Amino acid sequence: MSFEDIKLLLTEKFGADVIVGEETGGLQPALLIDPDHIADVCLELRNNPNTYFDFLSCITGVDYGVEAGRFGVVYHLASIPYKTQLTLKVSKENDRNEDNLPTFPSVTSVYRTADWHEREQYDMLGIFFEGHPDLRRLLLPDDWEGFPLRKDYTTLDKYYKGIKID
Repeated sequence: MSFEDIKLLLTEKFGADVIVGEETGGLQPALLIDPDHIADVCLELRNNPNTYFDFLSCITGVDYGVEAGRFGVVYHLASIPYKTQLTLKVSKENDRNEDNLPTFPSVTSVYRTADWHEREQYDMLGIFFEGHPDLRRLLLPDDWEGFPLRKDYTTLDKYYKGIKID
């Protein structure tokens, strides 16, 4: 299926509001999806025999910067039998307060590989995935404060438990 066919499939299934935009300028076009529908869209793209995006190769978190006040998640899907790829993006505004983490629906019920990918984005950027079965730190210690890949992150202490942090 072509990019346009996939857009048509999704709008017929979920309505015109499911796709909030598209990016076609790069090497791989991306659909900007309404964040509330990302799990349903992934399920449809995986189960539909015309698309069969059976592999979630990567989930990447995005901090659009302090001025933008926006966080996003990028999903790289692949169909192994059809040898096609698709990028989906979701984003929403957030006040960057650590008591109010940016929240997106988890896709672990659709793709088991999302478990570790979502945990990594939670750990490094503070993106919360609602419905994740075990969302906790993956790379950093449980008592680490802050999220190191945020653009406004600064290390307050020069030492963590006696270890120098640069």
